[in-house]
Amino acid sequence: MKYLYTIIIGLTCFLPHCNAQANWQTLSGILDNTSNQRFDDVFFLNATTGWAVNGFFAAVYKTTDGGTTWTEQLNEADLEGDFYFRTLTFLNETTGFLGTLNGTFFKTEDGGTTWTEVTNISPNPPAICGLNTVGDATIYGCGAFFTPAHIIKSTDSGATWEFIDMTAFANALVDVYFLTETTGFVSGRSTTGATILKTTDGGSTWNEIYNSNIPGEYVWKLQLLGGATPNVIFGAVTAVAPNLGKLISSMDGGLSFSTFDAPETDIQAVGFVSPTRGWMGGHTTGFYETTNGGATWTDSGIGSNLNRIFVLSPTLAYGCGTSVYKFSDSNTLNTATPTIPAEAPTSIAFKQNPVASNLEFSITYQASENMLIELYDAKGRFLQTLNRSIINGRTTKAYTYPVHHLSSGTYFVNFHYNNGRRTFKFVKR
Repeated sequence: MKYLYTIIIGLTCFLPHCNAQANWQTLSGILDNTSNQRFDDVFFLNATTGWAVNGFFAAVYKTTDGGTTWTEQLNEADLEGDFYFRTLTFLNETTGFLGTLNGTFFKTEDGGTTWTEVTNISPNPPAICGLNTVGDATIYGCGAFFTPAHIIKSTDSGATWEFIDMTAFANALVDVYFLTETTGFVSGRSTTGATILKTTDGGSTWNEIYNSNIPGEYVWKLQLLGGATPNVIFGAVTAVAPNLGKLISSMDGGLSFSTFDAPETDIQAVGFVSPTRGWMGGHTTGFYETTNGGATWTDSGIGSNLNRIFVLSPTLAYGCGTSVYKFSDSNTLNTATPTIPAEAPTSIAFKQNPVASNLEFSITYQASENMLIELYDAKGRFLQTLNRSIINGRTTKAYTYPVHHLSSGTYFVNFHYNNGRRTFKFVKR
């Protein structure tokens, strides 16, 4: 059983636009069974049928009425093990796929009522952070926010799979989006910075079309606007303090990119309904809106801890974070005040600061976890990986790292785990 200490926060929803324009609202029907911990992904086949994944509590929910009501289809109690659910996608109303951060991958053939483990991928992927379906039978997946970078691919509705080693192109992959069965994009990070890679032959070859050139950054989420603007690409670049994250946008299919400051450092979600109007959010923000392509941002007052924005049309989208959210032309917004747990099931305590020769801290884990600990300089540039751990169950671990080789000054330690990312500043004497 997982435990999570909670705090109560009241959410106030207000109307950022009026006169029957589309607005974001909190969908209260999904709150009851989850203690409102972070939903890591949301996917809709159409305006009414969709699914949402709760990460820490490892639960899948389905709606057939556009998010008004939800049915729990799967939770951790149904499975043997301790899971973190990260992402899901569906080919059609019956066939879907669920990626975890625990080396397990699931498939359903009855719309999510039952799920079975996929065991015919070799080697078995350690985690799946992003999934995408295209056409009638093709599925792509990628992972993970920690090394190694890889892609999985099926062209027969998940009957057989191909594993593609991506370590020659990236250290980590987080999101994937394909326009056709052969042309698509993956995003994550390389040794030199946040990256987007493109293929036109189904993943046999790849070219880098974007790099932030700041080591340690990720392109966390991708969006291709589609419709009348098929060449418009948006990306969310998550950074490390003291830097802000970025919105990157391309109006020419990735030949060139523009860069704009995002509303926070740990930015993750991005979703646009036109080349100029869209939203971003991350671990410390809800829906921040821009109407000028990212030049300026306004807090909508809706949502928190965002990870995905799923756009269906210029007037319909869904998002996920602390809850699941809907963007539609309704002027009636939900004013529910759910119970919000602490952001992450981990606590981190430093022994001393400033530091002379050894950096020492302890981490209390409340559940199984993937932990990536990295060192950055005062400008938020990656220096080295201190630790990459797979934690099995509740435990407290002490960590010691020599820093006598570092010059005197300010540094940042970044802790990246399944449902959060936190940065701590220390001073080297």
